[in-house]
Amino acid sequence: MVFPSQITATWHSEIAEIPKAAWDAIASPLKTPFLEWDWLHNIETSGSVGPRTGWQPCHLSLQHNGELIAMAPLYIKGHSYGEFVFDHQWADLSHRLGHEYYPKLVGMTPFTPAVGYRFLIAPGEDERELCQMMVQAIDQFCDRHGISGCNFLFVDPDWQKTMEQLGFRAWLHHGYIWSNHDFSDFDDYLGAFTSNQRKNIKRERKAVEKAGLTMKMMAGDEIPAHYFPLIYRFYSSTCDKFFWGSKYLRKAFFEQLESTYRHRVVLAAAYIPEDEKHPVGLSFCIRKDEHLYGRYWGAFDEYDCLHFEACYYKPIQWAIAQGITMYDPGAGGKHKRRRGFPATPNYSLHRFYQPRMGQILDAYIQEINAMEQQEIDAINADIPFKRRELHLDIS
Repeated sequence: MVFPSQITATWHSEIAEIPKAAWDAIASPLKTPFLEWDWLHNIETSGSVGPRTGWQPCHLSLQHNGELIAMAPLYIKGHSYGEFVFDHQWADLSHRLGHEYYPKLVGMTPFTPAVGYRFLIAPGEDERELCQMMVQAIDQFCDRHGISGCNFLFVDPDWQKTMEQLGFRAWLHHGYIWSNHDFSDFDDYLGAFTSNQRKNIKRERKAVEKAGLTMKMMAGDEIPAHYFPLIYRFYSSTCDKFFWGSKYLRKAFFEQLESTYRHRVVLAAAYIPEDEKHPVGLSFCIRKDEHLYGRYWGAFDEYDCLHFEACYYKPIQWAIAQGITMYDPGAGGKHKRRRGFPATPNYSLHRFYQPRMGQILDAYIQEINAMEQQEIDAINADIPFKRRELHLDIS
């Protein structure tokens, strides 16, 4: 299609080139908190993304007679780290066919495996038409710069339908999501489990008490300012212990949250009796309206079952009291399913510009998705809920 003369497309090397007020006027009404200007700006200005990290910001905007009507946070990638959609087999196939897989173009919030990515379209505009214009601009950009493909990760389910109509292929994955089935309190939630699993959860929570730890939830202005750099220490400690090479976010990112994003931050902190001002363990969450997202956690010492308490049970207890309907605790971990987090489908969207790669994607993606669905079904068949409908209702 040809752009109308009054609509222009612009590529931006940093989000600061786009006014915060104009961006958030479109992003703030969305369910996801991770497309808001402050979150993305913090990631950039902290040095967590940029040419040196292999995440080159390359955001796209459309203006109508100078007025912002659509945006897309995009990044040119020289690797696949920090995406949580593991496409290494596609990269290997590309190299076997004699083609370079990198650089590629990725649409997502960096280091954030949470569903909700989409193009940002101003209210009152024709979404499908603007999405088509943006796809045309992306295709032209990738062709001009020799980019192998365009990938949108953890996409908004409604937006996904539009993009599939525009030729993108959907690849099925899964995360682990807790849903609030109108639980009155944590005991009511426990009642959803089989007898044996109720005992296991009570035992795990009791282990934290036996260690002499107390737990406290804090949100927004309740959080002391000095906790924000402390979040990085816990995050860094966990990465060093368990996830070498995954320390993607820098200390400045967490420090900047104190002044720019504290209204969305929720912490679950663990203390020893001798010092109830300095936590020995901490989980870091983000809340927007009725949705809660677990991001990172850490502990300076090993405490039995503290991970389960800080990352699952205490946030769920708080979520029920707050009327939160959905809790996404973060990436990975089949152990989540036995604690009330069913395997929940999510999708990424892909387009390869090398014809042979595109043909293979078209030919095999349905088979790949069918195998993933079988895994989701097998995981959920093993959840120790008394009532099956609790883990089938994952909308």
